[in-house]
Amino acid sequence: MTTAPTTRTAPPAAPKSRPTMPLTVYVLGLGIFAMVTSELQVSGLMPVMARGLDVPIPQIGYLISYYAFAMAVGGPLLAVALLRLRHKSGLMVLFALFVLGEALAAASPGYAVMVLARIVTGAVSGAFFGVALAVCVEVADEKLRGRATSLVLGGLMVGTVLGLPGANLIGQHWGWRASFWTVTALTAVVGLITAATVPALEKQEARSLREETAELKRPRLWAVFSTSTLVIGATYAAFSYFTPILKQVTGFGDGTVPLLLIAYGVATVIGNNVVGRLADRHTLPVLTAGLIALTAFLTLFGLLADQPVPAVVALLGTGLVGVTMNPALVTRVMRTANGRPLVNTVHTSMITMGVVIGSWAGGLGIGAGYGLRAPLWVGATLAVLGFLSLLPDLITARRIRRATDPAATTGP
Repeated sequence: MTTAPTTRTAPPAAPKSRPTMPLTVYVLGLGIFAMVTSELQVSGLMPVMARGLDVPIPQIGYLISYYAFAMAVGGPLLAVALLRLRHKSGLMVLFALFVLGEALAAASPGYAVMVLARIVTGAVSGAFFGVALAVCVEVADEKLRGRATSLVLGGLMVGTVLGLPGANLIGQHWGWRASFWTVTALTAVVGLITAATVPALEKQEARSLREETAELKRPRLWAVFSTSTLVIGATYAAFSYFTPILKQVTGFGDGTVPLLLIAYGVATVIGNNVVGRLADRHTLPVLTAGLIALTAFLTLFGLLADQPVPAVVALLGTGLVGVTMNPALVTRVMRTANGRPLVNTVHTSMITMGVVIGSWAGGLGIGAGYGLRAPLWVGATLAVLGFLSLLPDLITARRIRRATDPAATTGP
């Protein structure tokens, strides 16, 4: 007697687990938070630093320019010097240099030493952005890279919301040196956390300087960089002059303006998170919509800056769609070139140049006699130029869509 063979049903396939965000991403964001706090702290400590260093207030303002210039020019040079190191080793070298530079600023006996300290910390900050983004690309799942980038760059937004007022509060109560020492200690602690939590990534394939810089010879990459410069330039042309505009044009009091700037910072955090979730799958649509919205908000601000409600709407709208486009800008660059530190650092330099160009052009408008609304119109103009810089990619994407989807050509 034979028995019928039994059929075994295969166990159901285990559902694919969704990729999770590595802890490293959050730690890198914390590092950027510490360095951004250092970058911005001078702007709120100008009077006390001027008295402490016995120089006029404009001389203290130049410290911001020295930092930005060092970030834009020194950052790539420092990134080149670190090319042959593992990424984690490069991060630790940068943390050590930054702590030394910030400590030098805290203990500086005079203005010249402070300038040197700002140049060191600015160059380190520029290189750190590039290496941090390269590590982010390595550790994050491909599906999460846009959001991971937004979390790393979120340190910039949080530094504006929390780090800047925190450093200034310490400076006002315990002196500007205490503010610098606090950032020194914060950076040292973050460096230790990084050493303990960031994995020792595999050594990158050794590449010559010629190979590393080959990507930078591509005209298309510089066209992509230009969009980043224009987006950030448009935002900072306005942001740099928000305080006098809100006080002297809109008519808000001294107690209200800081609250509005905090609300602006919160808007940047929200916008950064939203863009980060959309950047991978919808890079060009996000940038297109963002630039159109940025143009609209800055135009609204320019037209109705003397009306409190429209001014606040425009302020918050600029926060939602201005610097928050960074994750999409970074994603676009990484798709155009490699995700290695040198390209990322040069991209950071181009973003920093946007800060310099935007604030400078806004100031020129005021100096030319066009009033405090001039920076808003300068920002709107730069946003329009940023949109125009997207047109070649938008046209190419449309052609590809038509070639792959005949229905897109013939219609319903």
